[in-house]
Amino acid sequence: MNAVEIIKLKRDNKKLSEKQLQYFIEGFIKGKITDYQMSAFLMAIYFNGLDEEETFNITKIFIDSGKKLNLSSIKKPKVDKHSTGGVGDKTSLILAPLVASCGIAVPMISGRGLGHTGGTLDKLSSIPGFNINLTPKEFIKILNKIGCVMAGQTYELCPADKLIYQLRDVTATVDIIPLMTASIMSKKIAEGTNAIVFDIKTGSGANLSDTKKNYKLIKSLLNISKRFKKKAIAVITDMNQPLGYKVGNLLEVEECIELMLGKNIPDLYEITSTLAGCMIFLGKKAKTINEGKEIAKEKIINGTAYKKFIEMVKVQGGDVKFIKNINKQKRAKEKHYYTANKTGYLEKVDALNIGLAGIELGCGRKIITDKIDFHAGIEFNKKEGDFVKKGEIICTLYSSNRSKIDKAIGYIDKAIKLDNNKPRKNQIIKNIIFSSNVS
Repeated sequence: MNAVEIIKLKRDNKKLSEKQLQYFIEGFIKGKITDYQMSAFLMAIYFNGLDEEETFNITKIFIDSGKKLNLSSIKKPKVDKHSTGGVGDKTSLILAPLVASCGIAVPMISGRGLGHTGGTLDKLSSIPGFNINLTPKEFIKILNKIGCVMAGQTYELCPADKLIYQLRDVTATVDIIPLMTASIMSKKIAEGTNAIVFDIKTGSGANLSDTKKNYKLIKSLLNISKRFKKKAIAVITDMNQPLGYKVGNLLEVEECIELMLGKNIPDLYEITSTLAGCMIFLGKKAKTINEGKEIAKEKIINGTAYKKFIEMVKVQGGDVKFIKNINKQKRAKEKHYYTANKTGYLEKVDALNIGLAGIELGCGRKIITDKIDFHAGIEFNKKEGDFVKKGEIICTLYSSNRSKIDKAIGYIDKAIKLDNNKPRKNQIIKNIIFSSNVS
């Protein structure tokens, strides 16, 4: 075997064996296969794809390239959630403690922001002292102690995926369905979970906005989950407008706490409770998803979810006093009130342009070395469908300096659209799809 022949085979749309895939990926990790050869290989996959067996084999190779977490000491069912990413998508911060409070272990390995969408690790990093860089031993210890843990991918876990993803990110090959599947599934399986709920975002603000591609991804994820004997559910959720009223790392942490303390945030609650219901159902603590949703509702109402969140912050080194007084913490240095230029209904709040505005404000990164401003963000007074009077505040922009706000306003102008007629309300939960091994 040699690299050029394997690239040729995939270029010509031939099926690759497990040994050929292993040779190529292991050769890349060891430096025997170059970046430009891997880039050519990735582009060949982009145009010709991989079948289910090839996808399964690559997932196995990713897993076997590093260590796996041994969670055999934890006797509770282990369930995790993965989101394909959106704007204001903050559900993980609520789901981990909420589901853990139901007697289910939640080993959550999360990522940083990608493009215009936020990342769970960036939100957690906005909490002073919160440690997201845990060793496998620390990860398991915390999971055993409180039932949930949120951390980043270590170099020991699926290093092949990490190296290849870095190259995909700069070669326009991120949105390859089989490699997206292998990347997601390898980390979930290596972390030791028994079951997975996939939050598949669709709409302008989603990382994968194409509906047909979303359904292909769902089919791939559910099929590979079954082949690894993992139960899975995919929930398709709307990402045409930002989720909740707040976008930006610390602002989103604040909004999660507000919901856990009982504030009515309809769209955030609906998606969070549905995902929680699926996780509780897969963890066999409910007979149906609806029963799981009711259990989740009770855990929020009685304050159990919030108490578990505080426990998680404390055990991972976060400043509990800061969290308990989060609504009293300072805002960013500069702010701007974005007001309605006429009276009417808020027809559109385009999530993609809101996400891009957030990057300009400092919520995310344009390049990998950019430093995030945790206090930057956008706080909405209105959502799609709301009536707005001329001069009324639609949202407030926060940043460290005025020039960043000025750049962000251009994107807000593109995102906001007013109309004389009230728009039809978007369905937030589009569909729920089960893998065939879930009953």
